[in-house]
Amino acid sequence: MAPKDESASQPIIIVGSGLAGYTLAREFRKLNQDSHLSIVTADDGVFYSKPMLSNALTAKKNAAQLAMKTPQQMEQELAATIISETSVSAIYPLKHRIKANQDYLHYSYLVLALGAEPVRLKLPGNASNAIYSVNDRIDYKRFQDAIVGQKHIAIIGDGLIACEFANDLLNQNYQVSIIGPGPKPLNRLLPTPAGDALKQALESIGAKWYLEKSVVSANHQADQISLGLSDGSEVVSDIVLSAVGLRPRTKLAEEAELEINRGIVCNPYMETSDRDIYALGDCAEIAGLNLPFVLPIMNGARTLAKTLAGERTRLTYPAMPIAVKTPALPIIVSPPAADAKGEWTIEHDGQNVKCLFENETGELLGFALTGSCCGEKQALSKLVPMVLA
Repeated sequence: MAPKDESASQPIIIVGSGLAGYTLAREFRKLNQDSHLSIVTADDGVFYSKPMLSNALTAKKNAAQLAMKTPQQMEQELAATIISETSVSAIYPLKHRIKANQDYLHYSYLVLALGAEPVRLKLPGNASNAIYSVNDRIDYKRFQDAIVGQKHIAIIGDGLIACEFANDLLNQNYQVSIIGPGPKPLNRLLPTPAGDALKQALESIGAKWYLEKSVVSANHQADQISLGLSDGSEVVSDIVLSAVGLRPRTKLAEEAELEINRGIVCNPYMETSDRDIYALGDCAEIAGLNLPFVLPIMNGARTLAKTLAGERTRLTYPAMPIAVKTPALPIIVSPPAADAKGEWTIEHDGQNVKCLFENETGELLGFALTGSCCGEKQALSKLVPMVLA
């Protein structure tokens, strides 16, 4: 690490109190109980499990019940100062300080755990602003309040979050229409037989699919919303939820002249283009990888904690299969690398599908499992290569 002058006596500051920020703080405290640690967050600082947002209805949880610990409890647990409801508007790397609301805070090291924000559609029509998205507890409360007494929910998007929310809503007996551009759900993650099995499983509990279509307009129609589709048809529903993807929060880093690509660019030590500033979680692009999932965040937090505690440590990622929370059809997927060359081999018995991606020498590079085949997860995980060695 770069030698320090007077900034060495300043606190480590983590910006963000999501899974990445709080997990890093917890892991750091296991290694260092003495250094001053501050967490600055734009939200209320409540600790909760963000992945639970997409199955909270089935779990019978409202927004308040999702809260696991108050910021005061987190302060005590982490021996940290938590500065909540405070937006960081600027970073000054040469001065080792940030602007938080109207105050300037100095740091020894800065960690950006800013997360990602929903891609928000700007659709023609007078109902574009009436479309919901859910990315935090406050969003979830608005959405949960809005669907009370309604019958039909339209979901824009056919990816992981869209399918998880669809299953959650179907479990509560809502009518659900799913609109997406892909030929099958989870098109980027799953080979066709596995995607088709998920489509059929959600259909079996009431989902109606509008695949290979995009939404081109959104208009109020009496008390409902009419979505115009690219093929000229329409879907009329009571509530519309957009789940078309997330975009890493990079603006703050970009304005500080840190290197940006898809996310905040980091080397395998999670250092940004400024050696005293790190990035972690959904906002980070580490060694070319932006992986907005739980296991990469946990691995990254443990590794970065060691570095911040004085042992500069290189991040590695083992195989990290993704569990899709669709109870209608359990799914485990360990996608091959984007540039991997090989072919899928498929075995299936009804909705129980086993897909193996192998190269020409028979080496297993990825897999996708549905239904009862998910039981092979552990055995197959030992055979696939590390995501980042």
